[in-house]
Amino acid sequence: MSLSELAVRKAKPSAKPYKLFDGDGLFLSVQPSGGKWWRYKYRFAGKEKLLALGTYPLIGLAEARKRHDKARKLLADGIDPGQDKRNTQRQLVVKHQNTFKVIAEEWHKGRIHKWTPRHAEKLLRSLELHIFPTALASRPITDIKSSELLDVLKNVQADGAIEPAHRLLQCCGQIFTYAIVTDRAESNPAANLRGLLQPIRRNNYAYLKEKDLPEFFAKLETYDGEAVTKLALKFLLLTFPRTGEMRHAPWREMDLDEAEWRIPPERMKMRDPHIVPLSRQAVGILEELKELTGSFHFVFPNQHKPRGCMSENTILFALYRMGYHSRATGHGFRSTASTILNEHGFHPDVIERQLAHCERNSVRAAYNHAQYLPERRKMMQWWADYLDAVEKGKAPPPTP
Repeated sequence: MSLSELAVRKAKPSAKPYKLFDGDGLFLSVQPSGGKWWRYKYRFAGKEKLLALGTYPLIGLAEARKRHDKARKLLADGIDPGQDKRNTQRQLVVKHQNTFKVIAEEWHKGRIHKWTPRHAEKLLRSLELHIFPTALASRPITDIKSSELLDVLKNVQADGAIEPAHRLLQCCGQIFTYAIVTDRAESNPAANLRGLLQPIRRNNYAYLKEKDLPEFFAKLETYDGEAVTKLALKFLLLTFPRTGEMRHAPWREMDLDEAEWRIPPERMKMRDPHIVPLSRQAVGILEELKELTGSFHFVFPNQHKPRGCMSENTILFALYRMGYHSRATGHGFRSTASTILNEHGFHPDVIERQLAHCERNSVRAAYNHAQYLPERRKMMQWWADYLDAVEKGKAPPPTP
């Protein structure tokens, strides 16, 4: 006979456990302690098995029957309901272990060797500042919806950090993709958010135009700051690397005999080695610097802590001191060189290779660090001769 809710409720404990059967293997086990456990007895692959379906009164008779029916359907399909339950429980454990933060940290650790230390640190810091403190961090990555991620990124925007919000969206998209390819997610919620953040208003680095150079050289000539800083400004304009690449340059990267500055991949933004051909003028500056800083590790050491490299603000503050606040930056020297070299007819690919810009085009991506080196040597010497001519008020040299 089938059980009734009243019979289940009134079942009293006795000295020994006993069973109240509902039918088709479903029964209530009443314990001497007063506990009431729903169980399903079945056979699978010739063996008798027992499946726990919950405890009464948390699981009532109606719910126990639903669970029993589900188990019987699995059994009819040739599936062991006990093993299915263990698999489900295992999946739940795995799901709650694979939170966004856990996978984000794993993704970061696995890719850190592909980035510069500064970029890796900056990226992790952004996650720690904007994502990890939110509820998103502890959520199973499979449960996160696009709307939840959008809310977090909008909060970042609300603080005025529009570009960081876009970078975080890109970063989160890569984390979700990583989760997909490692079989821990099936969709990428970040992919649905393209175009929903405030657009970035890019402010290009302030840079010197061709007409500004005579005044710049006049001011540089009378610059009364540190001699090393003055030489750094000249060297930066002659070679136009990223300022961080110059500041962190050790003497061992400079080959004055070969007139080359070889920057290893770990110091480059795009993790590719880079060669900077040195003009006669650039070599001359390095020879001057040898007298001042040759005993130190860095070509441009820190003024107050010479074992370290030049401060990131030294070049900028020197330009401020010369009257170029909001008019020029050290990074802007790259734009100055690029603009003028393009205007004087140098091949764009040669210029871009010297700027160490990474091409996403599949063909250009195959170029190595020495690509166009003969052409770049000629261009860099022309650039140095051009700057000399501008400083002396002479006509620029012909383009080679």
